[in-house]
Amino acid sequence: MIFHEFDVLIVGSGLAGLSTALHLAPTHRVAVITKRALQDGASQWAQGGIAAVLADGDSVQSHVDDTLVAGAGLCDLAATRFVVEHAPEAIAWLRELGVPFSLEDGALHLTREGGHSQRRIVHAADATGAAVQRTLIEQVRRTPNITLFEQHTLVDLITGRKLGQAEAGCLGLHALDEATDEVLTFRAPHTVLATGGAGKVYLYTSNPDTATGDGIAAAWRAGCRVANMEFIQFHPTCLYHPDAKSFLISEAVRGEGGRLLLPDGTRFMPAHDPRAELAPRDIVARAIDFEMKKHGLDCVHLDISHQSPAFLQEHFPNILARCAELGIDITREPIPVVPAAHYTCGGVLTDLAGRTDVPGLHAIGETACTGLHGANRLASNSLVECMVFARAAARAITEAPPRPGAELPAWDDSRVTDADETVVISHNWDELRRFMWDYVGIVRTNKRLERAAHRIALLRGEVQEFYGNFHVTRDLLELRNLVQVAELIVRSAQARRESRGLHFSRDYPALAAPAAPTILVPPVG
Repeated sequence: MIFHEFDVLIVGSGLAGLSTALHLAPTHRVAVITKRALQDGASQWAQGGIAAVLADGDSVQSHVDDTLVAGAGLCDLAATRFVVEHAPEAIAWLRELGVPFSLEDGALHLTREGGHSQRRIVHAADATGAAVQRTLIEQVRRTPNITLFEQHTLVDLITGRKLGQAEAGCLGLHALDEATDEVLTFRAPHTVLATGGAGKVYLYTSNPDTATGDGIAAAWRAGCRVANMEFIQFHPTCLYHPDAKSFLISEAVRGEGGRLLLPDGTRFMPAHDPRAELAPRDIVARAIDFEMKKHGLDCVHLDISHQSPAFLQEHFPNILARCAELGIDITREPIPVVPAAHYTCGGVLTDLAGRTDVPGLHAIGETACTGLHGANRLASNSLVECMVFARAAARAITEAPPRPGAELPAWDDSRVTDADETVVISHNWDELRRFMWDYVGIVRTNKRLERAAHRIALLRGEVQEFYGNFHVTRDLLELRNLVQVAELIVRSAQARRESRGLHFSRDYPALAAPAAPTILVPPVG
């Protein structure tokens, strides 16, 4: 058995995971475990920026209010204020590390995005996530106390509950080493899940291939409650092109005056909301979905051509270049766009230090449900949540009393064989993503949810048979997690008998009172 021991295990290498590692490294031996390369998570693809109160005329209360409005009454006020108040210090920390944010006259350039009443979005042109990730990766690679395990996929958490010692909490994890095809054992008194969201459960998504809900599914199996999983944010404007793989057209394009148009040039957003293109994402996504279905369209168009080429080159160089590669000149013509699954607002239920229900186990970033996002995440609140809770979790781990260790079992695959029909995995993956898109998408009905639940039950049986009888592979592990997350999304959607934020039901179109989170409790045993 190959056995690794550390003070802290961090699963995931996005902004949440790497920030936590850097905060802990001065005093702890840290392992960062990631299933692909460090830069391959969703943080890398974040274009718009990071929200923080930095401008004269802006205020903490204004940012809080904007977040609460977008969250449709479900944001936790304490969590919201906690994040907003600590956002400026998170930006300062990134600047100290050397993140090259865009400047104007020597000061941070602040842009505005949908749902924000002020300009408060700190950004690095239109590739903020990439700039932040490059800086953090450079820091992590030269920090002695951080050991990196790339191409290692989480198989499952090892908990006292599974070993018959429920009070022991989380003791470590098993991970599949892609290079050797072996399942390794990792032990640590503290584990942090920072594996991102679950956008790949849908056919169309802006997320990278890593977004398979691994941390959410593993935490659920370990005994953690999850909350608000029905609230899947569909980004309104992903590039629609046969050669583009869900390339995101930043919220900031609409913030800088971009207009949504039908193919004949008619602007339609003012008819759906007085804020027009600056309405929150759920409203804009539903409006686009409505117009596409009403007119039988494959896409709508986003026009920013009224801005000068110099302005577009300065503010949106990556969007400009990518569209140009595909023959779209955004200085002269509109961009074809469609909604796509973008952000998982729910997740593993945590407190303000990222602690879950299982002792020794934290969850941060998109994996977690802190209460900040409520029924709909406000644009650019995700990256700042990662950083604020990374610092909070690191502090909680540092101040935590010692946790007893335990003998951990090695991974036993002595009774399994190599799969003879791996095509079943790819077929099941495709089936799952298609019916989730059709039945559990932007607009839902009871009948659609029932159909999805029935198909998920069938898939669960097939996946469990594979998991129990064959050597595990990354594809199988990701499918197992996606099926689990799909079930949680459907169960949460069935439990919410109203339309709120990102969850819109034709059977329950009105708001219910009082507003309450959807909390699912895992079975005991």
